[in-house]
Amino acid sequence: MKKKIAILGSTGSIGKTLINIIKKDKKNFEIILLSADENYKELLKQAKLFRVKNLIITNIKSFNKIQKDNYSKKIKIYNNFNNLEKIFKKKIDYTMNSISGIQGLKPTIEIIKYTKKIAIANKEAIICGWDLIEKELDKHKTKFVPVDSEHFSIWYALQDIEKSLIEKIYLTASGGPFLDKSIKKLKKVNINQVTNHPNWKMGKKISTDSATMINKVFEVIEAKKIFKIPYNKLAIIIHPKSYVHAIIKLRNGLTKIIVHDTNMKIPIFNSLYSSKKIINSKKLNFKILNNLDFRDVNSKKFPLIKVLKMLSNNTSLFETILVSINDKFVELFLRNKIKFTDISKKMNKILNLYSFKKYKKIKPKNIEEIVEVNTKIKNEIEYLITK
Repeated sequence: MKKKIAILGSTGSIGKTLINIIKKDKKNFEIILLSADENYKELLKQAKLFRVKNLIITNIKSFNKIQKDNYSKKIKIYNNFNNLEKIFKKKIDYTMNSISGIQGLKPTIEIIKYTKKIAIANKEAIICGWDLIEKELDKHKTKFVPVDSEHFSIWYALQDIEKSLIEKIYLTASGGPFLDKSIKKLKKVNINQVTNHPNWKMGKKISTDSATMINKVFEVIEAKKIFKIPYNKLAIIIHPKSYVHAIIKLRNGLTKIIVHDTNMKIPIFNSLYSSKKIINSKKLNFKILNNLDFRDVNSKKFPLIKVLKMLSNNTSLFETILVSINDKFVELFLRNKIKFTDISKKMNKILNLYSFKKYKKIKPKNIEEIVEVNTKIKNEIEYLITK
């Protein structure tokens, strides 16, 4: 029997990787739903290839354009996620959510009840709304698999391990394009230099987050939430080759190190199939293993690492504030409104203002509150910068 699946954000890099995996095994899958924001041409191409009957495209201009295609007359196309009950008559086998940004939170929560397993590659959804997601997972008995390479590696390594055995979990960071560049030279770097990641092919936003290393701060927050591990048992270690994805030091004297090729195919493949399914991967690279080159993080070069000291183990809207402020400053940088070094400088300054710190005492109640705070904070930052 074919596995019934849905892919949210199918035209992004994660979605395309999953599509390419399924393409080689088409006879075993039926795609019930694909979604995208703007890229309606790629979405149509995917829909035709797999004969998908339900599409969601959230950008209104793209939504209007896609309906002019002849194929669109044979299928159902929606502009939002409000009609999932019309698409899913019963639970499907697997859903991938790779929608980027805070806009991925609502679809994540909405689709959980319709799927037996959900793989999530949306940082913002987990950081801002994990308590809400977990509640839905428990309510509908839906399995969850994290897809980020670091979190997938931790998830895989911790299977059948008692949490009381964990001494420390290390998340590895490449250090981005400026690991060996002097702090003085960082003031003059341009967008192309910032977004030219040495190991991964990523979009401009996530590449900028990697260069400031806020992405690792976010990943620590995710790990704390997903695995219920306190911050004092989580750490970041620099590993320039991105070959080791996680290190788990156990209190019984053993240490687990998870290694895999530097691409997202491995975690995505393993989130989709059982562990018995075989994938063609590269041979172990002993040149890298002989020189893993682990280093401590230089907080002067990567000052946003200090944000971790501001965080409490209790869930609060401060995590949404952190995501919102970073999103806004990265957007301003990519619009050439501020320098690269201004991102960390201004973020650390603003996060220490009482008007933002007060959110540490407020626990998010629902999706609407998270989205409202996200919008409000971005507008405030725009105003502060303009002023």
